[in-house]
Amino acid sequence: MNKTKLVNCFLSGRRKSISKYENQTEELQSKVLQKLIHQAIHTEWGQTHGFAQVNDYNSFTKTSPISTYEELKGYIDRMRRGEKDVLWSGKVRWYAKSSGTTNDKSKFIPVSKECLQDTHYRGGTDAVALYLGQNPRSRMFDGKALILGGSHSPNYNLPHSLVGDLSAILIENVSPFVNHFRIPSKEIALLGDFEEKREKIARAAIRENVTNLSGVPSWMLSVLTRVMDISGKTHLEDVWPGIEVFFHGGVSFTPYREQYRQLITQPGMHYMETYNASEGFFGLQT
Repeated sequence: MNKTKLVNCFLSGRRKSISKYENQTEELQSKVLQKLIHQAIHTEWGQTHGFAQVNDYNSFTKTSPISTYEELKGYIDRMRRGEKDVLWSGKVRWYAKSSGTTNDKSKFIPVSKECLQDTHYRGGTDAVALYLGQNPRSRMFDGKALILGGSHSPNYNLPHSLVGDLSAILIENVSPFVNHFRIPSKEIALLGDFEEKREKIARAAIRENVTNLSGVPSWMLSVLTRVMDISGKTHLEDVWPGIEVFFHGGVSFTPYREQYRQLITQPGMHYMETYNASEGFFGLQT
């Protein structure tokens, strides 16, 4: 059995769980709410908003009014400076820097270890699970995934605390199992200068058997264009014959669709959209 079939078998149980989303939505959402309330019950926010008395969605809405980022900004800044049990239990080490529509140029979204595992990585795994279920002849794990990301920097110079792009946070914390199937190396992936990163990614990736892509369409197109320049090939499948799927998100794919069709002409190419934002993994295309 090849690697892809092994992964597909492993994820078959997850696909059964995903299928429950279609007709057990309210029940599943209620369970998630109760879990989150329980985990945050002893935080400053949980105590202030009476989480101990919350037992369903209606009671939650009564004790926890909708808050703007401006109203949460002070709490988040305290968390960034090392305070624990403020909005979430324990200390939060990671903060996703997101350009927002608030008065600030950027907003900082706390990314807890629970959020990483239960939301972002779970969402990515679900995307792969659904894709393999729909494409049983896939060979994506027989090669490498070209995954693009941003960069991060120290957070208030606190030890082991960083702030940066969500994609950089995901790459920094990804499991060793995933690192076995992805390129480029973490050192290249987290470079801050995009031109330097683009060049190094292209030259490293051109030597690999890349079967799948993950990233923002605009950034990925820039890297792939450089791969084509270096290789001198006409189409991407001439460089990577096994290329089969692009998991994309971040911006609308519509403006880039025709450019990708011209770049990758083989009929078996697939595109799967994900909606993974700094605040959480909101959805994916089935």
